[in-house]
Amino acid sequence: MAALPLQLFSVLLVLSSCILGSSFPFISDHSHHAHRSAPAHDYRDALSKSILFFEGQRSGRLPRDQRMSWRRNSALSDGSLMHVDLVGGYYDAGDNVKFGFPMAFTTTMLSWSVLEFGGLMGHELQNARAAIKWATDYLLKATAHPDTIYVQVGDPNKDHACWERPEDMDTPRTVYKIDSQHPGSDVAAETAAALAAASLVFRKCDPSYASLLRRTAIRVFAFADRHRGSYSNVLQQAVCPFYCSYSGYQDELLWGAAWLHKATRNPAYLKYIQVNGQTLGADETDNTFGWDNKHVGARILLSKSFLVQKLASLHDYKGHADNYICSLLPGTSFSQTQYTPGGLLYKMSDSNMQYVTSTSFLLLTYAKYLTVAGTSVDCGGMRVTPQKLRALARKQVDYLLGSNPLRMSYMVGYGPRFPERIHHRGSSLPSVAAHPQFIPCGAGFKAMDSSASNPNLLIGAVVGGPDLHDRFPDERRDYEQSEPATYINAPLVGALAYFAHSAGQI
Repeated sequence: MAALPLQLFSVLLVLSSCILGSSFPFISDHSHHAHRSAPAHDYRDALSKSILFFEGQRSGRLPRDQRMSWRRNSALSDGSLMHVDLVGGYYDAGDNVKFGFPMAFTTTMLSWSVLEFGGLMGHELQNARAAIKWATDYLLKATAHPDTIYVQVGDPNKDHACWERPEDMDTPRTVYKIDSQHPGSDVAAETAAALAAASLVFRKCDPSYASLLRRTAIRVFAFADRHRGSYSNVLQQAVCPFYCSYSGYQDELLWGAAWLHKATRNPAYLKYIQVNGQTLGADETDNTFGWDNKHVGARILLSKSFLVQKLASLHDYKGHADNYICSLLPGTSFSQTQYTPGGLLYKMSDSNMQYVTSTSFLLLTYAKYLTVAGTSVDCGGMRVTPQKLRALARKQVDYLLGSNPLRMSYMVGYGPRFPERIHHRGSSLPSVAAHPQFIPCGAGFKAMDSSASNPNLLIGAVVGGPDLHDRFPDERRDYEQSEPATYINAPLVGALAYFAHSAGQI
């Protein structure tokens, strides 16, 4: 391993004390040396912006240190219809609804980003932790009552019939919940995963908060497992087709158990995984990782327990993870993944970039585990090294940042050319500072239909991205390609931290 500069080494030591890096040093992943040439992209700048984006999605009373200054307080009475406090949290994308399912997944992925690569984030670590806490503070409110989880605030159909700033919002703030009579194991187990993962982030620097997160995660997971069912069946009109749980709830139970095992070190969760893993779909061949399906993430996370912690009983997860990796590699007989002519991983037309960022994160994370274990991936006799996984991830991240046929960055505010008409209400309407008067529900559609650039830059927002042929129209009405979302950015934070460091910039 190349010697790290003394300053960097001491910074890493200080930072790791506040985030419980992993059970092995952060720096172990960089033995396959940093890129010597000048980086094609300013990953450090992109990292800062990818975290700043979350401030633009905040709901509730904004803090004094709010940096996305065109935003103001919003939804300050959320939960009042049910006599509970549900103020805070995040709007998921370009609308004004707080969907608990994707918010919890976003929180889990932001936490995982910090756990794996937080020691490489420099001063951005503090901002990343703040982004996580904005979500967990809300999730603690949503899970405060036993055997009840408030999973959504806002009537999505009425919200989508308006185009208005969150600060002006006058659509119904209907509250939706699950309970023992109306189960939702998918959203409950994802919430448990989010709280458990976040507890690890705060374990060293805020032990009492971490303990609260962990205790709540244990209780919420037990509820998810005891009262089984999909929240889509209970709340169909409110959550479908927006965040319908298409993959069922088994993947979230496996994923939640994996995070509880990691956060508590209680052998009961390991036993749960061993006993239930197969029935929960551990060995399914699905290879899409996102807000709906967590199987692949669980396989990668559990493979660490085998590769790094040497838990022999989880040996099969190395094979499951390898199968996923082999399915991604272009040009092999195992490949199940489509790529655009420009080289972008392509899963689906709606918000494809979420799969690009989540896959890139998993490639880098698995490369880290493999490096520590001194092993590689076997794709039917073809040896695939950690460096190969990192190279594929870098190609995806570079494409997102502008190394693509259109020479366009898909992150707002990064690079000389980026989307200017994103599908986002607050960004597309004049800010409260510029236009203090109330803008009613229907009046905003004039801005939505306009071809003018958005007046407020939602810095760091990554949009849905180009189509299968690398085309991107940059049209506000095109929500499939032009809408940003918290779960697109969350895994990207970890990937950018890795590249910012490996490019010698941190």
